[in-house]
Amino acid sequence: MYFAPPDRTRSHHPADQRHDARRFHHPDLTKLQGWRSMKAEADLPEGRWDEERRWALRMGLTGADSIEDKSIPTFARGELPHYAGINTFLKAPYAEDVTEVKDYDATVLGIPFDGGTTYRPGTRFGPQGLRKISALYTPYNYEMGVDLREQMTLCDAGDVFTIPANLEKSFDQISRAVSHVFSSGSLPIMIGGDHSIGFPCVRGIAECTSKKIGIVHFDRHADIQEKDLDERMHTTPWFHSTNLPNVPAKNLVQVGIGGWQVPREAVKVARERETNIITMSDMEKMGIDKTAEMALEMAWDGVDMVYMSFDIDSIDCGFVPGTGWPEPGGFLPREALALASKVAAEGICGMELVEVSPPYDTSDITALMGTRVIVDVLGSLVASGNLGKHKAHIDKPVTIPHGEFQGKRWSNAT
Repeated sequence: MYFAPPDRTRSHHPADQRHDARRFHHPDLTKLQGWRSMKAEADLPEGRWDEERRWALRMGLTGADSIEDKSIPTFARGELPHYAGINTFLKAPYAEDVTEVKDYDATVLGIPFDGGTTYRPGTRFGPQGLRKISALYTPYNYEMGVDLREQMTLCDAGDVFTIPANLEKSFDQISRAVSHVFSSGSLPIMIGGDHSIGFPCVRGIAECTSKKIGIVHFDRHADIQEKDLDERMHTTPWFHSTNLPNVPAKNLVQVGIGGWQVPREAVKVARERETNIITMSDMEKMGIDKTAEMALEMAWDGVDMVYMSFDIDSIDCGFVPGTGWPEPGGFLPREALALASKVAAEGICGMELVEVSPPYDTSDITALMGTRVIVDVLGSLVASGNLGKHKAHIDKPVTIPHGEFQGKRWSNAT
């Protein structure tokens, strides 16, 4: 029997669709996210992209006469080219004067500290690794329909001055830096560093507010024992965080916990303090949406703000080999990104991304994944309209003095 060949030239573009009763194998493209996102891009503003190009020409001189694209400067400035320039996170402006962070919706600050590491060191280079690979990203996300450059302001305040081999002095420095950023109204985004920084980061926020704070913690490890090797190491941040008067233990939600690297000491503390653990198996059975819903319900129950802690080793180590304590059986990248985005959509008062160890990284893929988590969280905050939600709860801002200096350093300018 002869069958006529199918019409493979028929367009599936919505503008060319035939509106008749016949059914076709392909769906209506207007119902696909790809089509909706393409249409949505036209509604995004472009003013700050134009501003960026004009700034680059002012700071980097106009390009050579042979260059046809007149937006290209002589010296690399701004986002392009991705392989050139001095990297900040996402090539955002460097707030060398940290008193200027108040002028930005969010501030990235590096915490190059791995003195709390109990196995593989190297996370002190995490901030450098993430900044370097973040140059691959643009501020625009097609699927979200978000352009960070146009819809928010972001700066990089550089690194906290941590003290090698001294946990407590480093913790004091970290808390002081985070409290400065939070008090300014800018959302603090911390790049670690090992997970011991979780405690001083939360403490820095908690001291600026009388309101209560919940925590959503993505990890394979519980990190809630009191001490490890007789110190407050990267396995202990949530014991000390939930000792703070306005950080209730019942609002600590840990997602992805499991495997063979959860010490019994941590489990005992979690049981005694009645914290909440959602294992990787729980997430697989419930699905991403239900897991996020439960985590948000428990973290937000009776509190005013929620803090997010994302340990990169919560993702299966096949995808993130460059970490201090790799563990098989973790999240797939898409699961991790979806969960972090859904939690962020309700609004957060701060975020940390920890345990990226560039010396163990392969082709920068761990740092790349860490960067993606951060930009997805920022995109979700923008898309939901909840960026800046934390500002209403800053009722005890701190003021930190700065030194006196006039002029320009390493300069002959008067």
